[in-house]
Amino acid sequence: MAGKDFERSVFVNCPFDAEFEPILQAILFCLVRYGLKPRIATERSDSSESRLAKIEELIWSSKFSIHDLSRTRSVSSNEFYRLNMPFELGIDYGCKRFGPAPVKHKHILVTAEKPYEYQAALSDLAGSDIAAHDGEYTTAIRKVRNWLVGIGGFGSDQASKVISEYEDFQEWFLEKRLDEGANEDDLLDTPTAELLDGMLLWFDSGMPRE
Repeated sequence: MAGKDFERSVFVNCPFDAEFEPILQAILFCLVRYGLKPRIATERSDSSESRLAKIEELIWSSKFSIHDLSRTRSVSSNEFYRLNMPFELGIDYGCKRFGPAPVKHKHILVTAEKPYEYQAALSDLAGSDIAAHDGEYTTAIRKVRNWLVGIGGFGSDQASKVISEYEDFQEWFLEKRLDEGANEDDLLDTPTAELLDGMLLWFDSGMPRE
């Protein structure tokens, strides 16, 4: 049975490397901004917990999902495709396709850095509506915002407004961390839970500027 936060939970399945971090942070901000609760594998750390069991729980308990397929292509010799993201997308699709209510009414957004590139690794998605963000956080915000507005019930604030708010938040959050004594290593290694707490605090505080 889906949890009590099912209606506003969003499972985010994406790369966790440093290059993708700006895209991930932008996506998380956009979700929080629209009153949603991002659910992500790195939200909690418990070495005794099976990663697959955690993923299954996150998928089952989320009405919405975002799956990014930007890392399905190897970039150097002897490097393998990274299959975790497509695998988790498959679990989610199966949950929506064959699961009972309310999970059969899930909404799924698939994103990728480049349009059509993902088809070489996952040709079954050919013809599906994939949102390409080109590795730009502003475009990622636009794609997530447009998806939510298309679903309905999330207002119609323009993407440019959301992007401006995100940039204000980043300036405020940086100053906050520095005031707390964070050094460069701390800033580059911010836990997901701390980032999300910062976003919620910023909104609760009236979206202050730096």
